[in-house]
Amino acid sequence: MLPVAIFHEHPDWFKPLFAELEKRGIPYERIDPTRHSFAVEDTRPRYSLFFNRMSPSAYLRGGEQGLFYTQNILKHIELQGVRVINGHRAFTYETSKALQLVLLESLGIRYPKTRVVNHVSQLVAATDGLRYPIVVKANIGGSGAGITRYDTPEALKADIDGGGISFGIDQVALVQEFIPARGGFITRVETLGGKYLYAIRVYTTGDTFNLCPADICQTNNGKELVRNACALDAPKNGLKVEAYDPPPAVIEAIEKIVQATGIDVGGIEYIIDDRDGGLLYYDVNALSNFVADAVNVIGFNPHEKLVDFLEQEIHAPVSRRQPAHHF
Repeated sequence: MLPVAIFHEHPDWFKPLFAELEKRGIPYERIDPTRHSFAVEDTRPRYSLFFNRMSPSAYLRGGEQGLFYTQNILKHIELQGVRVINGHRAFTYETSKALQLVLLESLGIRYPKTRVVNHVSQLVAATDGLRYPIVVKANIGGSGAGITRYDTPEALKADIDGGGISFGIDQVALVQEFIPARGGFITRVETLGGKYLYAIRVYTTGDTFNLCPADICQTNNGKELVRNACALDAPKNGLKVEAYDPPPAVIEAIEKIVQATGIDVGGIEYIIDDRDGGLLYYDVNALSNFVADAVNVIGFNPHEKLVDFLEQEIHAPVSRRQPAHHF
């Protein structure tokens, strides 16, 4: 059997995945997207499955060259006839918050009021019609990076005049209303194979935009969690979590999103706007880290279900070896 390719750059996030593959005796090969090359004329499949785990936040770790490279190799591998998990289409949405919101608009799904800009000269005009506080978000972010909150027009103008605003590596940014979270939490829903897997409420102190579920410290009743997907010396971030069962309408909307984007494994985040009680979807993640110490939080090991899915895709008929979701 040809090996499964795990295409990733973060050294710690996927240890539980590797452990589950090894437990089942499934051969796999780890590939670093930040140091790689391929021959265009090479059309011979080398993998039984290609699992894209490239992170948009790689540029924070010196791996920005892997981001745009990934788009190219994913298409190359797909054209070889290899089943790619979270392939070219999914990664296109993963690396553009603007495209995510364009899709939500087309699906009739609510999201925070937003403008998209490509130059700091457009920021002040872009706030017209938005309620402060606002946030300016880099279009390619990850782990809460590239997000700055402004409580007043004066604060925004001061940063513009001081040259303190960066739009990130693609020079595109979102200007968006800051949404105060009712209850002090956001909800993250994980999906697998285009279907609902589980949901959690993440309680935040409000001091960080990094709500990575693998970084969560404890349950909402104070039980300490083993953060087995992160570096052992990762600092605690004050996040707390609890399992949650979303209403059917939310599950339906989220499945519609992941099926439209071609995301095989991913998480969608939404928030209840404390100003009016509206439910707003605001983040689409094709790189999904499962919650820390999942058995204690949600009652099962999602990595077992993930590898069940990978095995199913490995043994699927050749006619099915294309991304299963289209829009």
